[in-house]
Amino acid sequence: MPNVIDYRDVTIHRNSLITLKHIDLKVGQGEFVYIIGKVGSGKSSLLKSFYADVPVASGSARVLDYDLSSIRSRDIPYLRRQIGIVFQDFRLLTDRSAEDNLRFVLRATGWTDRAEIDERISDVLKSVGMENKKYKKPHELSGGEQQRIVIARALLNKPPLILADEPTGNLDPSTGESIVSYLHTVAREGTTVIMATHNMSLVEQFPARTLICSQRTLR
Repeated sequence: MPNVIDYRDVTIHRNSLITLKHIDLKVGQGEFVYIIGKVGSGKSSLLKSFYADVPVASGSARVLDYDLSSIRSRDIPYLRRQIGIVFQDFRLLTDRSAEDNLRFVLRATGWTDRAEIDERISDVLKSVGMENKKYKKPHELSGGEQQRIVIARALLNKPPLILADEPTGNLDPSTGESIVSYLHTVAREGTTVIMATHNMSLVEQFPARTLICSQRTLR
């Protein structure tokens, strides 16, 4: 089976500056991979390069069989629909319920059948233990509950790849542990998960392949 991510001698530019260079990275289906490093070391830029938000300047870069060095603008939305993204700052729509946040995403990605939409929302909320909180708006949820809704949002379209950028940064230790544990469960079920973090205690508690961003490269 082909790799979900296949980077060979890749250089990444951000704001016309080299962020990372000489990146060689292969990630297979169902792998869980940590990306660690200091603030400003390029972790977020690397994750953003996977969904064509930060350009690949040189090298061979393939994600989900898309060639990022030559991807057309009109194909980028199709790539992104296959990637679930878990942000540290949640990015939930504050004026609507958890359920309606998820409904908005499904409609935006082409779902039209109301029964199918309701069934899918119910499935993902149940998977993250939030089926009883679906009517609550973000401000009525704790940080951990909001992050679970964000994970549910990332799972909606059954993506083969999930990117989590410091997903526990705004959470207390116990809640952070439960979030990382659940992401490992997602990987065991066959979805590739790449998580950027600087929390080494979580890496030690939930061990997996770990790569380090340092001195403008990945090792």
